Amino acid sequence: MSYQVLARKWRPSNFSQVAGQAHVLKSLINALDNERLHHAYLFTGTRGVGKTTLARILAKCLNCEEGIRSVPCEKCDSCKEINEGRFLDLIEIDAASRTKVEEMRELLENVQYLPSRGRFKVYLIDEVHMLSNHSFNALLKTLEEPPPHVKFLFATTDPQKLPITVLSRCLQFNLKNLSPQLIAEYLGFVLEKEEIEFEEEALWQISSAASGSMRDALTLVDQAISYCDGKVAAGGVIEMLGVPPQKQVYALLKGMALRSVSTILELIRDISEQTPDYSHTLDSLLSTLHRVAIAQIEPKAADNSYGDMQQILELASLISAEDVQLYYQMGIKGREDLRLSAEVRTAFEMLLIRMLVFSPSYVEPTDLEPVSLESKESADPSATNEPSNAAGSATEVKKKKSELTAESVSPQPLQDPESECMSEEFIEASVEAPADLQAEQLSGIEQDNVEAANEGAIDAHQGNREDSKEGGESDEPASVASIGKITIDSLSPESWLRLYPQLEITGIAANVLANSDFQRADSNNIHFILDHSQSAVFSEELLPKISQALSSYFAVEVAVQIEIGGAKNETPAMLSQRLKQEKHVAMVNDFESDENVQELLKHFSGTLAKETIAPHKD
Repeated sequence: MSYQVLARKWRPSNFSQVAGQAHVLKSLINALDNERLHHAYLFTGTRGVGKTTLARILAKCLNCEEGIRSVPCEKCDSCKEINEGRFLDLIEIDAASRTKVEEMRELLENVQYLPSRGRFKVYLIDEVHMLSNHSFNALLKTLEEPPPHVKFLFATTDPQKLPITVLSRCLQFNLKNLSPQLIAEYLGFVLEKEEIEFEEEALWQISSAASGSMRDALTLVDQAISYCDGKVAAGGVIEMLGVPPQKQVYALLKGMALRSVSTILELIRDISEQTPDYSHTLDSLLSTLHRVAIAQIEPKAADNSYGDMQQILELASLISAEDVQLYYQMGIKGREDLRLSAEVRTAFEMLLIRMLVFSPSYVEPTDLEPVSLESKESADPSATNEPSNAAGSATEVKKKKSELTAESVSPQPLQDPESECMSEEFIEASVEAPADLQAEQLSGIEQDNVEAANEGAIDAHQGNREDSKEGGESDEPASVASIGKITIDSLSPESWLRLYPQLEITGIAANVLANSDFQRADSNNIHFILDHSQSAVFSEELLPKISQALSSYFAVEVAVQIEIGGAKNETPAMLSQRLKQEKHVAMVNDFESDENVQELLKHFSGTLAKETIAPHKD
């Protein structure tokens, strides 16, 4: 006897054997048991989810010799003939090969005749959307008022192509894609019955590759049995499908969480040895990122259909929510790069590197760190000599910032182009944006960027004040670093402006504090007033994060209370906005006083668009 493929051998013969589709089964079973039968049924869904199978089972239930019932007897001649595909009154038509109107008219001429054997003459038209418009028009009248002994069963993968006049005459059942967990469980059941050895990981890989289709999954199992010589092994399935093991996807994401380019490149090199489908690998990566994002928001709602909840929760704790969203968005956009690139591996590597280095929290390797402050100053004769404890890279200075005293730092402000640029970004995000957009804009700014933004604003503030003194003795407050660490007892609206840039806080909580006015400190309780315009981004859930940031700075447990009201003093966000405006006014004045500009305006009768004046960006 010839071998019968698993997809045909294990095709369900009654409703109880159908995997999934409970919403459709319930409607059909109740209709059959109560004999409330419609004359036309339409089954829709992607390939391999059971459209034709359900139509055949329904035809068997309608023509069972023991009566109309939801559980056919499987013993009568009608049931046996339908199972064997030789029942005369079940007319199966492939619409893709019979699209002409003449063929439809010939078919409909026989509708009036009674069934030869069964109770109903059933017309099962597969891929019905392939019929021509003329064929649909010829079918309409008969479809609306068929003889009582005729039932129409339609199946299609593209219901959008059906005329609305046909849809309105049918009961429509939308079949869902099957979940990987459901497919894996069913494949395990089939292989146990077939007495074939298998590994759980192999079934998960096949279930994922099947994309919701049970028929595709069973076909892949057949292929895997041949490839693995009589069993279904995980290693063989991975080689057969050309996809990396799921554990390699986890390893890639862990490497990205650790900011290790070398680890990522090594993993891609290992994956490439398996002749992979990089598009499938990217899909697995994006699917995992989606589940990580869900786990970060609501761990109980995380999808465990792949049986890897522990790995997903671990990744959720390693990767920040901002990076997860950034990686996912870049991955979606990167699909096109894989399709267009002549070297798919190169495009995949570039995509992952782009995800990594464009993350706001990415830090360059130490051998690429900026030149130390000491080196910068020795190259600039006009700079004052810094003490040894302020030397080192910009990263080291940042770490030591809270330890520096007034005597250890020169009053000359640090002129850092990157800080200046970040100051402008921070100003635009925290002040100019509407309240409903600030949370989204600031949530993408990581800690280093927020600190750099505020340090740039404070340095610019001190620089403006010193310039106004024209080199004389300054009676203004010293820079942030020079005043030493601020205590709770010394907190004031002025010292709050100097303290804020030193806090380790990100996202919406940073935005709330930037727009908050310090009121008072009672022991270890600090009170702020948040401006009315920023109340949309505030919630009580942010208070623990804000309290933790202040507690970390003061090294004592601090409780924070925030009220909504009108800010009486200047907030850090207001300070940044004012500094930007002062800087822009100075730029406009310098530009207007330029002789070349004046000559151009004079000779060409021009006007100056002041709002377009911006600092030069290299």
